[in-house]
Amino acid sequence: MNYSQFIWNVADVLRGTYKQHQYGQIILPFTVLARIDAVLEPTKQAVLKAAEGYELDAVPTAMLAARADHHYSFYNLSQHNLKTVANDPDTLEQNLRSYINKFSENVRDIFEKYKFEDTIADLAANNLLFQVIQHFAKVNLHPDNVSNEQMGNIFEELIRKFAEASNETAGEHFTPREVIELMVNLLLADDEDLRTDYIARSVYDPTAGTGGMLSVADDKIHQLNPTADVSLLGQELNPESYAICKADMVVKGQDVDNIALGNTLTDPAFENRTFHYGLSNPPFGVDWKGSKAVVEAEHKNQGFTGRFGAGLPRVSDGSLLFLQHLISKLNEPTVSANGVAQVGGRGAIVLNGSPLFTGGAGSGESNIRKWVLDNDYLEAIIGLPTDMFYNTGISTYIWVLNKQKKADRRGKVQLIDATNMFEKMRKSVGSKRKRLSESQIVEITRLYAAFDAADDKRSKVFDREEFIYRTITVERPLRLTWGFTTERVESLLASKEFGKLKLSEEQDAAVKASLSVFVESKAGVMGSSQAEVKDELLKVFVDAGVPVKPAALGKLVDELAERDESADVVTKAKKPVADASLRDTENVPWDEDIHEYLEREVKPFVPDAWIDESKTKDGAEIPFTRHFYEYVPPRSLEEIDRDLNEVLGRIKKRLEEVQA
Repeated sequence: MNYSQFIWNVADVLRGTYKQHQYGQIILPFTVLARIDAVLEPTKQAVLKAAEGYELDAVPTAMLAARADHHYSFYNLSQHNLKTVANDPDTLEQNLRSYINKFSENVRDIFEKYKFEDTIADLAANNLLFQVIQHFAKVNLHPDNVSNEQMGNIFEELIRKFAEASNETAGEHFTPREVIELMVNLLLADDEDLRTDYIARSVYDPTAGTGGMLSVADDKIHQLNPTADVSLLGQELNPESYAICKADMVVKGQDVDNIALGNTLTDPAFENRTFHYGLSNPPFGVDWKGSKAVVEAEHKNQGFTGRFGAGLPRVSDGSLLFLQHLISKLNEPTVSANGVAQVGGRGAIVLNGSPLFTGGAGSGESNIRKWVLDNDYLEAIIGLPTDMFYNTGISTYIWVLNKQKKADRRGKVQLIDATNMFEKMRKSVGSKRKRLSESQIVEITRLYAAFDAADDKRSKVFDREEFIYRTITVERPLRLTWGFTTERVESLLASKEFGKLKLSEEQDAAVKASLSVFVESKAGVMGSSQAEVKDELLKVFVDAGVPVKPAALGKLVDELAERDESADVVTKAKKPVADASLRDTENVPWDEDIHEYLEREVKPFVPDAWIDESKTKDGAEIPFTRHFYEYVPPRSLEEIDRDLNEVLGRIKKRLEEVQA
């Protein structure tokens, strides 16, 4: 049975009364209700009997588990279930409300976030409630019939449909399952302790969406080690996605407090906890204007004791804020007398291309990248094919993070080009036209684990310093000549400084007449010294009865200057003055001396250049595409001419046939 399609078919009932983008507000909470109803049904009577005499929110769940063979941390104390509600149309709305309100608080929270009471009232007012309940009462979503993984797929399929209908921000709700599987594979590839019996592992997702990443991580860990004790924790901003994620986690037997609602950037949950694994797909290229005040305050007041000490990216894209947050939530390795007491955390985050290179040296983005590299947190970056996500076709990259690298990976960064590793889908789903096959996921994981660039052009290993550089400011001396040429005098008369003198008509006429004489005389020829021109200009103002302060006179003299490469260098305090118009910058590799670089790369072309060391900035970028670019020589002119002649010949032949 295609459960996703069956559930979606309830849209036939809603069509005409509701718009397509409103379907999700109705279908998703009913799907959650049908799932939880099916989960609780086998033990319902035992739970009711065990809870006799207790108030709704005072029932000890541990007692229920012991006496009712009930391993879930939620319950329902209503005599109704979905089928009995559907079988009594006369009191339908009343019974459904009562049924919902008899859930334990941790489940009621899910329906409250969906504003489910309003949905019930609205469906009843439109005479659709009975049809919708009957539809969902027909489907059996018990875990024995629909596994947790299948249920996750159903949720994702439904969410995708609603996201497309609502034109939601690309990639905001969920990540394609094969991308998640690759991310989880990468995280688990080097965890040698994972196969230890009854080992505890925690998985955290700060942008949990509907919980797909947490679910896949849970499944993969238990495939490797069925005895592992896995805790799944996450935070989600969107109430509907939060409701689905929480419902799924609750059904899995996770602690009800493990999924939090809220903005990870401004109100992070689990503040005093770190985790073994971190997974995240933050929204691509979304601004953080709404979080600006709180984030900037944390950056300023807490520095590196907070999450954003390394820097702040531009407000138009918050990707690198989520990267810093995820790193802050990974376990720090701790060492005891007997060795490592806590292994360092590992993370994987999906980002667009911008965080790799946006922002020059000294920018917030560059500072963040350098901090990540300096601390040796970055283990690998995997470039994915385009058109992998449902609502966007942009290039995406998986950053693999590790706070405790193996010895051979320390100080190294691996880049893997998987942009051509995909299979085309038979039918596009939104913007998603490509997918990773199981064999391709295995191959990318193998390339990562091998950590060997010798035999495969798709994997390259670099020293981390290769992505760090210094930007130097190269100055050249200012060379000027002064004189009373027509252009220079016009510039002086049009300047703000001349306007500030506020001359009378007589003074203005006298100054202009004197300057005109200089222009027409030999003195007007460019080439005079600054001192000579200054003396002559002062005499002009004195003769016209215009008082001029020395600072103002200096600025007016500057208007009579013109750059001349053959002129002498202008100096100040016996040092050459830099010509701002000739200023340039150069990026120098981190392991190279900046002065040696200047002598080799710059001075052969401009011998008078020097470095203004006060302006030198450290930078970092990861030019992923450049490292995998392969030059393809253009076609020869002879080959192009041959093809053109062939095409023209065919056109000529067809024209002759038409004319005939």
